[in-house]
This record gives sequence, structure tokens and C-alpha cells, in this order.
Amino acid sequence: MHSSNHMISFTDDTTVVGLISKDDESAYREEVQKLVSWCKVNNLYLNVDKTKEMVVDFRRARQDHSQLAIKSSSVEIVKNIKFLGVHLSENLTWTLNTSSITKQAQQRLYFLRKLREAHLPSPILTTFYRGTVESILSSCIITWFGNCTAFGVSLPSITDIYTTRCIHKATSIVGDPTHPSHKMFTPHTNCHLEEGTTASGPSPPDCTTASPQKP
Repeated sequence: MHSSNHMISFTDDTTVVGLISKDDESAYREEVQKLVSWCKVNNLYLNVDKTKEMVVDFRRARQDHSQLAIKSSSVEIVKNIKFLGVHLSENLTWTLNTSSITKQAQQRLYFLRKLREAHLPSPILTTFYRGTVESILSSCIITWFGNCTAFGVSLPSITDIYTTRCIHKATSIVGDPTHPSHKMFTPHTNCHLEEGTTASGPSPPDCTTASPQKP
């Protein structure tokens, strides 16, 4: 494989990524033809109709990209593709992906409202939300979340969200003697665990920290 190409395979899907330099597409097109030949030798059917090509080009003087030809059929050039559940656009923005996951989550909120109208207990509603709504909103989140904004304002980092939730969970465990993991924590005598503290920075005098004990 040429150093400018990269191949990604997942189950029955294969993606060829090529870096085109100085308008030389020979290495990329050769890699595609090698893949076509490999599929033929191994008796694998390559569905040309489902094969798509997306070109990412940020040059000011953008030139037309000639279509690939596989088995005498032209491969369609598209502006966006869905790759392993994530919508990728040729301008490398996440607008389409965000709209897609938001729409899916909103559709599932209907069922959550119906369960709430049926007066189901909060733990069941929470479990349903996490399994059917939150799972959609957080799908491949480490890929796109860092470049998303809300009303023009940058969102907090994944690390900050993780730290805050860990502290919140630890607070809940320390304050609940009936929790199975409660005995794993030893609160400091002169501290109180408090939300908003960070694991990396120094703790204020009135904060709480807890040290997990070895089993």
C-alpha cells in the first residue's frame, strides 16, 4: 500500500482514504483497482451502486475531480457520507451529523413521555432514557463533540464532563451508606466532597475528597 493511502475495514464495509498531492491521483486510483482485483480473486461481490466517493478539498482554486470507474461503472461523487454511523461532510462540519442524531433522539422522546404519563417510577424512566435517547446523543461522541457549538458558544470538553460526573457519583456513594461501593471510600476527616472540584487542580479547604480502599 502506498504511504499516502489508508484502508479502513469494518465487517463487510471497506473504505479507501487517499491523500492527493500535486494533483497526482495515480496512487489512490491504483489502490482502488487493487481492492477491486482482490475482491474478484476472493469471490467477493463489490456493489458499485452503493460505493460512494467524497472529496475534501479546501484549495481556493478547486478543480473538478474525475470520477472513479469500477467494472466500467462510474462511482458517484457525493457531498456527504455516513461512515460507521457518523455523517461526514466534504467541508468537515458536523451540522448534518448533529441534525441527524437530534432528530433520532426527539423521535424517541415521544415514548419517554408516554411512559411518564403512565406514572412509571423515575428509575425506570432514567433507564429508558439512557438506553434509547442518551445512547443516540452520545454515539461516537469523542469524534464530533469537540467541534460542536451551541448557539455560537463552545461546549465544555469531554474531560470536564467526565470529571464532573465522576465527582457527582462519588458524592452520591459517599453519602449513601447502603450503596455497595460505600465501604470502598474513606472520607478525609477535614474535607467534604463537593461538586465542581476538579481532579487535576488543588482542592479548596472546605471540599471533600475520598480515597478508594483496596478490596
